[in-house]
Amino acid sequence: MSRLAIKICGLSTPDTVGAAMRADATHLGFVHFAKSPRHVEADQLRALTAQVPAHIDRVAVVVDPTDDILAELVGTGALTALQLHGKESPQRAAAIRARFNLPVWKAIAVKTRADLDAANAYNGAADRLLFDAKTPEGAALPGGMGLRFDWTLLRGVPISLPWGLSGGLGIDNVAEAIRITGAPMIDVSSGVESAPGIKSVDKIMAFCKAAQQS
Repeated sequence: MSRLAIKICGLSTPDTVGAAMRADATHLGFVHFAKSPRHVEADQLRALTAQVPAHIDRVAVVVDPTDDILAELVGTGALTALQLHGKESPQRAAAIRARFNLPVWKAIAVKTRADLDAANAYNGAADRLLFDAKTPEGAALPGGMGLRFDWTLLRGVPISLPWGLSGGLGIDNVAEAIRITGAPMIDVSSGVESAPGIKSVDKIMAFCKAAQQS
């Protein structure tokens, strides 16, 4: 059985980046979206990843980004992937992948089985799908709100791309989420925070341990 991939998303301080690495997270996520309490600028991203070893992936999370924003982030040399968390079309995802020559992940907002089926449109355009809970209409943020969807929707659904599970994961339910969905990757943000945007070293360690023991 392949190793479970764990992404700690929304990191913004050296101590929490260090905690994620000590806990054997495989992916570190950095949000570049001004409305988010987890927002980091390009120079912060470069500094935060300076001591991250090459075998740990570093993912920038962006929302309907312009090419200029992507160029600034990619120009840091810090990234191994770009995660699109807005309303980017398959065509836009493919264009970003072609221009910036990095793997592209596409977050898929899920509420019903139809949302999962619609994700097939990204075959050939994205390298990984991330299934996240659909946020309410008019919400300020497209993710990181601690919401979860009905995980049983994923049962028996053919997914042709590598994928991960996000939305509402925490220390107490991550093992259940893996059991129900068979997710090869899990992605947590608000579930390891003490307050919005404030990651907890202890919660990061506990979450990774709970996931790894599932």
